[in-house]
Amino acid sequence: MDLKERLHGHLIQIVRDRNPYLASAGYFYVQQYIREQLGQWGTVETDDFAVRGRIYYNFILDLPPSEKVSQQGLSPIIIGAHYDTVPGTDGADDNATGVAVLLELARAIALQPLKYPVQLVAFDMEESGCWGSRHHAAKYKQRQQSIRLMISLEMLGYCDRTPNSQSYPAGLKYFYPNIGNFIALIGNLRTVRDMITLSRNIRKVGQDCEWLPVPNRGLIVPDTRRSDHAPFWDNGYPAIMVTDTANMRNPHYHQPSDKIETLDLDFLTGVCGGLIEAIRYL
Repeated sequence: MDLKERLHGHLIQIVRDRNPYLASAGYFYVQQYIREQLGQWGTVETDDFAVRGRIYYNFILDLPPSEKVSQQGLSPIIIGAHYDTVPGTDGADDNATGVAVLLELARAIALQPLKYPVQLVAFDMEESGCWGSRHHAAKYKQRQQSIRLMISLEMLGYCDRTPNSQSYPAGLKYFYPNIGNFIALIGNLRTVRDMITLSRNIRKVGQDCEWLPVPNRGLIVPDTRRSDHAPFWDNGYPAIMVTDTANMRNPHYHQPSDKIETLDLDFLTGVCGGLIEAIRYL
């Protein structure tokens, strides 16, 4: 199977109502699928955390760096995507696309390791307040461990090539395209060099890409904080959100209509292929 077919196969399994409170059957099914898929490449850690007296789960796969590289003291690249949904939606773009790309990055990096160790994390409870990523970032902070870069995969499959299909938070429309056919990188100031590297190499595979540096943990543009990178910003780590910009482009955001049929699988494949290629240059 080629990359597009594999991504579509993941989406068929993941796209279903999987809200942890109101759709437990879909939620447990997708947890099992993630564990099985990541488990092809190594031992998957199930990391539990409590929210309001209930237990939730992040799934973690650690991949070692290339043997050609000294293993001494290299900080990891963390790549994460949340698998939960809001109630009443199948969450195709939000965030089955992110999880599908996470699974394909696991495959690509396991087969051809990077210079850095890589930790892939499927986060729980993003929609209720980024609880899974808050738990994960806090663990690194408590242990005073450094992170080379955190990358949050947040909605990667919606594309609209018509003029004025892309909107922005106040002030940004003057600097960016009005056609919603690009993938966006949104990072804190520590990631500017990485965003330049990633965007350049994503474009090399033919996928349009824009990037936005955000000061002060994104507090002046709250829309830039709406995913699992935000807890890493808050803890002082370099972090980038990769996104199709959610409701700034996708009318199906948090709606029952967020289904596979609304996605652009060629766009998603371009984003995934671009990331596989670009991450190797970090």
